[in-house]
Amino acid sequence: MDVSAINSTASSNTTSTKNAADTQDRFLKLLVAQMNNQDPLNPMDNAQVTSQMAQIQQVTSLSTLDTSIKNLGLQLGQMQAMQSISLVGREVSVPGNQIQVVNGVAGASYELDGAAKTVKLEILGPAGNVIDTQQLGAQGSGRQTFTWNANNLVPEGTEVKYRITALNGTAAVSSTTYAHDKVSSVYSDSGNLMLELERLGPVNYASVSSVN
Repeated sequence: MDVSAINSTASSNTTSTKNAADTQDRFLKLLVAQMNNQDPLNPMDNAQVTSQMAQIQQVTSLSTLDTSIKNLGLQLGQMQAMQSISLVGREVSVPGNQIQVVNGVAGASYELDGAAKTVKLEILGPAGNVIDTQQLGAQGSGRQTFTWNANNLVPEGTEVKYRITALNGTAAVSSTTYAHDKVSSVYSDSGNLMLELERLGPVNYASVSSVN
């Protein structure tokens, strides 16, 4: 765990506690001064004192709550960073439509927003032209996977793109395509947790949809 982050959290807690204590101390001094200088013929009643005490308690509580929320956010960020480290060397899915031919085949996944009676996979060449089409049949809603046999249409190691067209009768079914790649490293960029993928390059940790 990052020692500097722990020190930062401790420092934040100390500062917040001091600020809350200072606020409460100033209020009490003002309240005592007000009581000492009150009109003897029209003194503050218990309701006024109780009301002002409640106000300082509310201010102190809000200050403490604000600090607690900030500390919780920091702790969640640290937990996220620790979890992301375990992804190095593992394959993840991120939004995209790139696939790479390895040992003559390529594959990825997609998600259908609803059931479809027909699902068509199209493989696109470098110029965006369709170089192969495969009918995937009827499929239910949710996450689906596919494997495409290149059949020597493109050289080994070539990266191509794919497109999914899904229909339920004549109605189009929306789909989201995903690319699969391995995580090579994890780093932080301007406060954002980033993953460096072997082929696809940098992606935000939040964009990872699944670990394969």
